[in-house]
Amino acid sequence: MRIRSKAKAVFTAAIFCTATGLLGAQQKPADKSQPWMNPHLSPERRAELVLQQMTLDEKIAMLHGEGMAASKNLPPEMQAVHGLFNGGAGLVITPQRLGIPLIQMSDAAYGVRDSAMNGRYSTALPSNLASAASWDPEAACSYGGLIGRELRAQGYNMTLGGGVDLTREPRNGRTFEYMGEDPVLAGTLVGNRIRCEGAEHVISDIKHYAMNDQESGRVNVDVHIGERAMRESDLLAFQIGVKTGHPDAVMCSYNGVNGDYACENRYLLTDVLKKEWNFPGFVVSDWGGTHSTEKASAAGLDNEEEGNDFYGAALKSAVQAGRVPMAEFDEHVRRILWAEFASGVVDNPAKKSVVDVQGGFDISRHIAEQSSVLLRNQQNLLPLDKAKVQSIAVIGFHADTGMISGGGSAQVDAPGDTSGGAWHREVWFPTSPLGALKAKAPGAKFSFASGENIAEAVAQAKSAEVAVVFAWQWESEGMDLPNLSLPEKQDKLIAAVAAANPHTIVVLETGTAVTMPWLDQTGAVLEAWYAGSKGADAVANLLFGDVNPSGKLPMTFPRSEADLPHPTVIQPPAGSKNGVLSFKVDYNEGLKVGYKWYDAEHKQVLFPFGFGLSYTSFSYSGLTVSPDGSSVSFTVANTGQRAGSEVAEVYASLPDSAGEPPKRLIGWQKVELAAGENKTVHLAINPTYLSIWDEATKKFVRPSGSYRVMVGGSSAELPLTTEISVK
Repeated sequence: MRIRSKAKAVFTAAIFCTATGLLGAQQKPADKSQPWMNPHLSPERRAELVLQQMTLDEKIAMLHGEGMAASKNLPPEMQAVHGLFNGGAGLVITPQRLGIPLIQMSDAAYGVRDSAMNGRYSTALPSNLASAASWDPEAACSYGGLIGRELRAQGYNMTLGGGVDLTREPRNGRTFEYMGEDPVLAGTLVGNRIRCEGAEHVISDIKHYAMNDQESGRVNVDVHIGERAMRESDLLAFQIGVKTGHPDAVMCSYNGVNGDYACENRYLLTDVLKKEWNFPGFVVSDWGGTHSTEKASAAGLDNEEEGNDFYGAALKSAVQAGRVPMAEFDEHVRRILWAEFASGVVDNPAKKSVVDVQGGFDISRHIAEQSSVLLRNQQNLLPLDKAKVQSIAVIGFHADTGMISGGGSAQVDAPGDTSGGAWHREVWFPTSPLGALKAKAPGAKFSFASGENIAEAVAQAKSAEVAVVFAWQWESEGMDLPNLSLPEKQDKLIAAVAAANPHTIVVLETGTAVTMPWLDQTGAVLEAWYAGSKGADAVANLLFGDVNPSGKLPMTFPRSEADLPHPTVIQPPAGSKNGVLSFKVDYNEGLKVGYKWYDAEHKQVLFPFGFGLSYTSFSYSGLTVSPDGSSVSFTVANTGQRAGSEVAEVYASLPDSAGEPPKRLIGWQKVELAAGENKTVHLAINPTYLSIWDEATKKFVRPSGSYRVMVGGSSAELPLTTEISVK
């Protein structure tokens, strides 16, 4: 979202009166006998009953935020309002005299942000991209459920998580906040996260709607993309997420889409979201992402954050003058009221309580174990035998004390870090890789080198049986990566260590893909992502085989930036100002996102989408597909000596007449198998996943012709194939 900004010192007298009047009213307990307090009524009916009782000023107050935590700069009247502020990302004043709770918002991408500022604690989960690497809807559910519980325990009743913009630009500084490059995978997993987050009685959110694919010039960039390409990529991910997760709110993004800012884009907000998808909740702007009053209102924006530039006094004047119709105005309020009732925050208000720290640790560690991806394992170097390994050199910056996390508004405070408001600075969680590895192999001799002195690291590696290098790449909102290389001369460090010790294991702590010029010299590579509060324990469990790796890549790892659709990140022109779409990015690649691009362009990759190794092996057999493609069955067998889980992936090639990339993901299942066991998998296939967007009829349609269905362990390894003909 945004960097913490100073709240405005000047507000209109009308807003003062509204806020202070509401404060006076909130001192009285809500009358539970009022008809809208009947939980047996529908959220729609309850919202309508409240709306009928509200004043114009009360309605205005619900349509904008009251800023962030810098209330010391506010006039006395507004400081009284902020006495109720929980210190999160935003506050919406509601008619508490009618029993409607204040909306207390918190950033919560991979955990609740800024807890230390409030004297609280939050669990840091693995990054969203990491959770996508689990390919596990149940893990996504536990991810969302934990965040929902910790939000409520800290007094919040609305989350600002749920990022699902596709990875069109892997150097995007927020790649770690999203769910990878495929709309079916990303939409399914974010939907399950949102579903279980909302089940904890918080107002749930999906973002950033839409095409928010780079941070460079994010408030000035105008994304140009064809309707079909958009509907089959990012918008399909949002569509699946909305239909699966039933979010209460959608956050519109900073950027423009085809000439209009996303937060005043009628096609996105009204035509698609509210009318076609029948979304009943409200649209909230990203912080500072509102640019107009009448245009934004007509387009379908319901709530301005963080202040009231356009939806405060300006909106009131527009309503009174008839420039914003009363029906349109009331619809904004009705949708926010609906979200409060539908989410359960009215009937089950948040109450501060003690966070289950150990429970959060267990969930975070388990997801990290399921999400880590084994990319290389030469001569079965892994798993390490804790009873036999004699000496281990641990190398890497902070590898003795912590693991890195993602920055910006997603940043979770590390325990003991009370600086608060971390923005563009690296935050390392106190989860020690060296300590975790020592605990696994107490009989081994350990040495440590930070890697800043390469000669020292090489000497340690030479004297050890095994060298484990922890490498990192930091990402944050508000900036894009210059390239996909590891920073701080880490490529040189890894190459030198691997040359000194052929048993070199590289553990990557990254938020996106990285290039690996040293890959062929290493013995093993484990992608651990931003691994969360218990990342080191998860890595140790994986390296020593207490857990068998089962993660698969949710994004392609290219060989170099030259192979990307856009070899360089397009930058804004000098002097660009907020509120002006000053430069354009053409998504000429269209439908070809991620693996679809590399397949269509016949480009070799470092690691393909869906790839991930295991300590056991799997085979596939017996593929059958129903004549209409609505169901797929096949058998997966564990042919190795260890129990393990295989993500069995199903792809389809559409008829040539469709003009689609070579293949697309249409389903998958994560299958747990004991050594020697086999299971038959039955998957129902959503017909939309075998369809294309028809711009003439404005619908997904199934083209007639021959469909090829393929099954296997990655997008590049699909041993089972069959064809069906569909009319």
